[in-house]
Amino acid sequence: MTDFLIKSTIALCVLLGAYYLLLEKEKFHQFNRFFLLGSLVISFVLPFVTIEIIKEVADVANTNVVVPGKITANIVAEKTSIYVILGWFLYGIVTTVLFFRFVNNLYKLIKKTKSGVVIKHQKATLVLLKEQTLPYTFLNTIFINEEEFQNNKIETELFTHELIHVNQKHSLDVLLIEIIKTVFWFHPIFIFYKKAIQLNHEFLADEKVVKSHNNVSFYQNLLLEKANHNPIYYLASNLNYSVTKKRLIMMTTTTSASRGFFKKTILLPLLTGLVYFLCTKTVAQEAKIKSTSNKETDKKASALDAYYDKTTFKIKDDKGIVVAEKKYKDLSPTEKKVVPNLFEGVKFPATKEEIDSKLEKGGPESVEIDVYDPKNQKVKKEEGAIYKTSDLTENPSYPGGIELFYKFIGQNYKMPVTPADVKLKGRVYITFIVEKDGALSDFKLLRDIGYGTGDEAIRVLKLCPNWLPGKVNGEPVATMYSLPITIQAHE
Repeated sequence: MTDFLIKSTIALCVLLGAYYLLLEKEKFHQFNRFFLLGSLVISFVLPFVTIEIIKEVADVANTNVVVPGKITANIVAEKTSIYVILGWFLYGIVTTVLFFRFVNNLYKLIKKTKSGVVIKHQKATLVLLKEQTLPYTFLNTIFINEEEFQNNKIETELFTHELIHVNQKHSLDVLLIEIIKTVFWFHPIFIFYKKAIQLNHEFLADEKVVKSHNNVSFYQNLLLEKANHNPIYYLASNLNYSVTKKRLIMMTTTTSASRGFFKKTILLPLLTGLVYFLCTKTVAQEAKIKSTSNKETDKKASALDAYYDKTTFKIKDDKGIVVAEKKYKDLSPTEKKVVPNLFEGVKFPATKEEIDSKLEKGGPESVEIDVYDPKNQKVKKEEGAIYKTSDLTENPSYPGGIELFYKFIGQNYKMPVTPADVKLKGRVYITFIVEKDGALSDFKLLRDIGYGTGDEAIRVLKLCPNWLPGKVNGEPVATMYSLPITIQAHE
């Protein structure tokens, strides 16, 4: 609910602000009418729209931590705060009072249609009232004073004005905004929307009167003459609604086609930006080409172990002198990075027969490893740059190995409380930076499975001790790291 209110409020304020800045003073009132009504609809719909932007997690160091679910049968759901209950109780009381006020006004207007003489006039119904009143309109009914009507004292301009309200069904707009105000009475923005909608109704009616009778000065004087009368019903359209300087000026205002087109065009990037800001959500997706599953990685490692089973790797120091001999499985991650390509000399793409033949033959008797050779060195970037693992000569790692990291996550991760019928299962994707000193920073949640699973993962990572940083040519650098955490709740 909070997310809905925040997003809808942002949309309502931005669109109403655009109306006041770009449209209100221009003479395309029909467009403005639908813009205001459309703004209400858009603002209520946008919070429910989600556009996912896929971000592939690839070419960064990654591991996959599985967090098993914990038994939650004895967990008691958190009790609702007394303040929340009181808040909803207050909301219910005020909404009920306003609803009955709304219904009561509707009843009075409907009852009023039966209290006087009824006459059909063009597409409207005239109700002649004994009381002294200015003409006002509700739906297709125009209420006027009986004596003034019979003595022809009601100016033609007044009939034209009210008939526009009838023909263009302005009362429906007012009913819509009043229903919204009744439900969202605590939100002041709808007061401004109602004022803007009703004033635009008057612009529409005034424009028709001026075109039909072609006597601007007389009509303006007529409005000022009637200005001391107050409307009786807030649901009705009244001749005297907001006889302001804006209405008088609008009658003589002209809007060029080019200026109108320009201002309408500006609304397109505004709406696009609003949708992007409120509706887009970045989610992670494993890159199908660049990333490999754990099974594929294990299979590849087993194949290399078998291929190099009888190979001796001679390790050179920075002076080119052999200082150690190792088997493949004993090589450090940095040394494994400079192991010669297994399929060097084999035509690409290799056939299955060629791969099997190569693996069956096995590796050479000995291979020299020189991590200090210039061809094996990486190019250092500018100061402060963030590296990917493909740029490193040594990947960042957790002290003691990745298995201890799994254990740390599993021991500290607390499964969130969920409804009894919800079984959490899925992946949480997080990226962070392993700084030069091994500290973790800049945590970004790319995707979670709800119920605070992502926030909990970030909380645990913030508790994590410093890592061994990634290195380029022996120098520590800041490295981007991605972490998929698999949540598997017990059945």
